Amino acid sequence: MNHFPTASEKSRIELWGGLECTVARVGDLFRNQVVETGHFDRADDLGRIAALGIRTLRYPVIWETVSPDDPDKTDWRWHDERLGRLRELGIKPIAGLIHHGSGPHYTNLLDPAFPALLAAHAERVAARYPWIEMFTPVNEPLTTARFSGLYGHWYPHGRNMSTFLRALINQCRAVVLSMRAIRRVTPGARLVQTEDLGKTFSTPPLQYQADHENERRWLSFDLLCGRIDRSHSWHRIFLDAGIDENELDFFVQQPCPPDIVGINHYLTSERFLDHQLHHYPEHHHCGNDYADYADAEAVRVEMPHGETGPLARLREAWERYRLPLAVTEAHHGSSRDEQLRWLMEVWSAANKLKSEGADIRAVTIWSMLGAVDWNTLLVQKNGFYETGVFDARCKSLRPTVLAAAAAALASAGEFDHPVLDRAGWWRRDGRFYRPARRSGIARLVGAPRRLAITGASGTLGQAFSRVCDIRGLDHDLLSRADMDIADAASVEAALVRRRPWAVINTAGYVRVAEASRNAERCYRENAAGAEILARACARLDIPFITFSSDLVFDGQLGRAYVESDAVSPVCVYGNSKAEAERRVLEACPQALAVRTSAFFGPWDRYSFVHAVLRDLSAGREVRASDAMLVSPTYVPDLAHAVLDLLIDGETGIWHLANQGTISWHELASRVALEAGVNIGSLLKTSDSDRRVTALSSERGVILPHLDNAIQRFVRETTIAWETGDTSAIAVG
Repeated sequence: MNHFPTASEKSRIELWGGLECTVARVGDLFRNQVVETGHFDRADDLGRIAALGIRTLRYPVIWETVSPDDPDKTDWRWHDERLGRLRELGIKPIAGLIHHGSGPHYTNLLDPAFPALLAAHAERVAARYPWIEMFTPVNEPLTTARFSGLYGHWYPHGRNMSTFLRALINQCRAVVLSMRAIRRVTPGARLVQTEDLGKTFSTPPLQYQADHENERRWLSFDLLCGRIDRSHSWHRIFLDAGIDENELDFFVQQPCPPDIVGINHYLTSERFLDHQLHHYPEHHHCGNDYADYADAEAVRVEMPHGETGPLARLREAWERYRLPLAVTEAHHGSSRDEQLRWLMEVWSAANKLKSEGADIRAVTIWSMLGAVDWNTLLVQKNGFYETGVFDARCKSLRPTVLAAAAAALASAGEFDHPVLDRAGWWRRDGRFYRPARRSGIARLVGAPRRLAITGASGTLGQAFSRVCDIRGLDHDLLSRADMDIADAASVEAALVRRRPWAVINTAGYVRVAEASRNAERCYRENAAGAEILARACARLDIPFITFSSDLVFDGQLGRAYVESDAVSPVCVYGNSKAEAERRVLEACPQALAVRTSAFFGPWDRYSFVHAVLRDLSAGREVRASDAMLVSPTYVPDLAHAVLDLLIDGETGIWHLANQGTISWHELASRVALEAGVNIGSLLKTSDSDRRVTALSSERGVILPHLDNAIQRFVRETTIAWETGDTSAIAVG
């Protein structure tokens, strides 16, 4: 039965979806995000997206993948299958033909033939898929021209105005020729032209540079709309850069205005230029031919004037062009709460602008499947993954809280979650490079909903509290005096009084070596206490997380353990944790039980690795075993991952440890060498049979590699030692 939209549905902004589909060339290496996020090999992704209620999807038909070796040789097999599936699912694609690319190896952004070659590909796409109505022949031509021709990040790695403007002209001409070719096949085809639209602010001495960049940001849309005539402020700059006047006249005489102006906006899109370099980290220092200055994210600077954020930028685009608008990318590579806050801020901005009378059609949630290495603009191949609506690191696509938000926004236009009671970090005082003179926006509603974290005196409880502070998650860190987890009456009273939106239980007996002598206390705190908390949370419908250990295993399997392996504890402590898991999941099937291993972190001065660095630095002898192999876990990584899983609503048993299996002796050696500490007094012991209690996961390996964690631990601990301030240590 067909569904006909109601009047309210017609007036509501649509939620579109998008896949990060960049095929960029860096040197001679072509990187394909569809491959790197795994979508290339997962045909069922599209069904998962459709199930959210998304009916329009930015989807790749990328030139470099269809005709990689010869413009006249095409391979449509993958695209036939996927686009056919989209059609079956009732999803309208916005076909992207080149996405931050420079074309296949036989052309590039400076090639005079580039526009005609792309137009030929466009016509082939339209002829093969005549039912596709919306196209983005070139994604973000201005941004691609800057990164490829002005900043040197991508091929052809230019660093001058001439290369930048030539790349821009070629891409925009390619858009015009492509749409002309597409419309020969599909007369009603629509152009959805995307661009990353930011704005530059500055101190007064750099206003000239800010003005230059603010005029530059409109160039791709101005070209396509035929606005760059002899009166345009950039007309002379084009000519001086070697662009022929006839090339500019082409756009004036044959404009190709977008049917939808697609605005991509990121927290890094808006910049602040400051001649006072000393206020900013060195990686922000840069300059032009006349001055050195800092180029920083505008949201990290307290500005006396100038509005930042998606509403201001969307309003500018509407007022400038008066063409239908859409947000064509809304993404933030951060913790899950911040991703959700950013999406909802963009959604709210779009709806606010629509209420003012602007023709804004949609917000595109990006990227559905995440992205790889965009923290380095793809120039480094580190495998750094940013989660999207789904987490593609898992055995099968795992929906995050953004999937729940997407389904709600697509169907009802609204979504709520406790983390939305606080604004994102870009609205909180702690974001500034310099202390704020005025109070920032921290709270969005009256009384924010709060988490409850047990174990106030423990390493893990303290770590979660620190990370929650940084992430803007209001919480109560509870001591035994606040709530005795092994006393049912105390638990009931505390939970009823505080009404937390979730409980994270980090309390328990932790002295592994002494557990056999204190078995009753160990079982009371680890098993009975966790069960009592779980039962209370189940009764009050409160999400619950508790922690277990690698010591629920005996280490005889000979490989790292995964969640489905049978427990086999051989010590009192391990038995207490195995019993806790059983009781908790029986009492509260929706609980999350996290098994982890061998904590180390920058805040716990009594941990193994801290003791190793301290003793080796003093020349004292350190003995460490090579008989037991473990998977050490960096506490800040653990806290971040657990909070993400909590917000996503995950349940059951999950193994969380940094990737890597290592002995205690090798861990000591690697930490010391990373810190530049002599290991001459480090002695290896083999005092027992070899055992492997390392943890891996069949649900998803989501913590960074151990090498990366050790590097951050040493760097952050060194800073803390030098400054004497452990509160300044970064997390994540």
